[in-house]
Amino acid sequence: PSRTASSDSTTSRRSTWRPRPSPASRPCCAGTTTSSDSSVPRTSFPSRRSPASSARGVHHVALLSSNVERTIDFFDGILGFPLIEIFENRDYGGSTHFFFDIGHGNCLAYFDLPGLDLGAYGEVLGGLHHLAISIDRENWEACRQRLQDAGIETVNIDHSSLYFTGPDGERLELISDPLGEMYGKSVG
Repeated sequence: PSRTASSDSTTSRRSTWRPRPSPASRPCCAGTTTSSDSSVPRTSFPSRRSPASSARGVHHVALLSSNVERTIDFFDGILGFPLIEIFENRDYGGSTHFFFDIGHGNCLAYFDLPGLDLGAYGEVLGGLHHLAISIDRENWEACRQRLQDAGIETVNIDHSSLYFTGPDGERLELISDPLGEMYGKSVG
């Protein structure tokens, strides 16, 4: 089905990344990659089940924080992802490494790197485009309301994907589809 954006936004102190809606003709996430460049071949994936992965899962995704308190207030307070651990970063003295529980044994981690002159978030090859976190419908609605109450602009796509930016401009998505599904279809 076509995925159209409905703005569910409020005035914000920071800008929000806005995903482009997928055209109805694009077979998004249907096992085919597409490109507007006709010289790029289309690749279809086999419909059979893939062999078991050698990985156990994502241990944590680590992002950078410019302010530990603000990041904790955002993820623990607004989004409801409990802060479960905080300690000094072993690789950079004086730096904090802290973790939020995002369910099913998965963690979202942050570092602050005091003393380093880090630039603003930028999209680069090999870098993070956005992080999508599956959340049940009731909590999705509650998070949407808390984001709105906090003045954080959101983009609501089909009432299943809620896009917004985190405290340091990181692109985030709350998706109400269960793990292993996207747009009502299995992704594995």
